[in-house]
Amino acid sequence: MKQNHLTTWTMLLGTAATLISCGIDMPKEELTSYETITVEKQDITMPIKFSAKLKGLTDVTITPQVSGQLTRICVTEGQQVTKGQTLFMIDSRNAQLDLEAAEANLQAALASENSAKLEYESNKNLYEKKIVSKYMLDDSENSYKQAKASVTQARASMNRAKVNLGFCTITAPVAGMIGEIPVRTGDQVSPSSYLTTVSGNTMMNAEFSVSESLIEDAIAEGVSTKKDDALKRLPDVIFIMKNGTEYQHKGRITSITGMVNATTGTIACKATFPNPDGLLYSGIQGTVVMPYDEKNVMVIPQVAVVKLQDKQQVYKVQPDSTVMAVTVTTQDISNGKDFIVTSGLNVGDKIVTVGANNVHEGQKVLFPAKPAK
Repeated sequence: MKQNHLTTWTMLLGTAATLISCGIDMPKEELTSYETITVEKQDITMPIKFSAKLKGLTDVTITPQVSGQLTRICVTEGQQVTKGQTLFMIDSRNAQLDLEAAEANLQAALASENSAKLEYESNKNLYEKKIVSKYMLDDSENSYKQAKASVTQARASMNRAKVNLGFCTITAPVAGMIGEIPVRTGDQVSPSSYLTTVSGNTMMNAEFSVSESLIEDAIAEGVSTKKDDALKRLPDVIFIMKNGTEYQHKGRITSITGMVNATTGTIACKATFPNPDGLLYSGIQGTVVMPYDEKNVMVIPQVAVVKLQDKQQVYKVQPDSTVMAVTVTTQDISNGKDFIVTSGLNVGDKIVTVGANNVHEGQKVLFPAKPAK
């Protein structure tokens, strides 16, 4: 058995000697440096995201002003309408009769006024000639004034009847899109009946909440502490649909309530987006994204951070080219590639980036460059 082992080693050594004598080089291990960066401070713009719900700038609930039978529905759900377009029609026959009666009462009142005026003017002339008493003159004057008041009252009744007749035709108070229509032709409706909602969707509000500190930072950046000035300093925002699609038009934050929610520490806001093509609808949920400037912060690639349970580590390069694991705390920039370092590193530190997951404590990561041939 020992002889067999000796024979095998003799053959291997002979083979190696043959290769060397033939001028064939044996493969050598080449050590390459890891990618590193030097930590520096910089100014960045990071997106801040807020859950939001869309609502038409002028969503109007449509209810009747008069009672009656619904005789016609002139629109359909989801239809785009213009301001003043007819939506519903209520049976107007009773309203028309009321108007005719009011017009007749006005004519009678005008006739009575004319008679009272003639009697008053006649008594006035007779009184000047001392034919009638002062009592008769005053009595005719009072009758004339009462007749004029009756005319005014009759005219008001007629105008009210005209208004009620007009209420039988319900028109769109704003341009927008028709919502759900829960009624049907023939239904008896009244001022308490809900007919539909017209969503004024040429401009849409995205309602969301922001942190109190964010608004305070916006105010602190300017010399004025007025809310309107703070709104002007806030950047344009974008709206992301639930499916991840970015809406093509940017919006502006146009409203901030004057009260902080004591439970959440947030302030309710509205961002207004133009909707010329009607692509946005009331009730849509999505995300409002606002760019936020962070100044003088340390930014490192996400690939440089190694997660170990509840800790985050980076490998800091020492003067002898070996690495030391350093625990850091970071803030996500939401761009998918970088972190802001809030503690654990200093400006000028060199850290391993690509390949950090394969490095271990004390390993040498930098090697001299191979001389050019």
